[in-house]
Amino acid sequence: MPVTLTDVEKIAKLAKLRFSEEELKSLTKDMNKILDYMDKLNELDTTNVEPLLNPISNENVFREDKLVESIPTEEALKNAPDRTDVYFRVPKVISKE
Repeated sequence: MPVTLTDVEKIAKLAKLRFSEEELKSLTKDMNKILDYMDKLNELDTTNVEPLLNPISNENVFREDKLVESIPTEEALKNAPDRTDVYFRVPKVISKE
């Protein structure tokens, strides 16, 4: 079933897009080419082809967790512009109001 100029106008209206008459004709031709190509693909025998979810097979690769010593508090706070004995001091952003 070919796409008509009316179909393209309706799709453009639903998408809230405006096209010139020339653009509408070009889009109609392009959409029909896409549908023709899909029909061509439908001619292929895919009975023994498994569905493909992703063209690249991805496997999650996680590193093993290793227990390591954390950075000492003094070293972590040595470059802080403002600090208390064991915390970074930051401007208050939440008020009680």
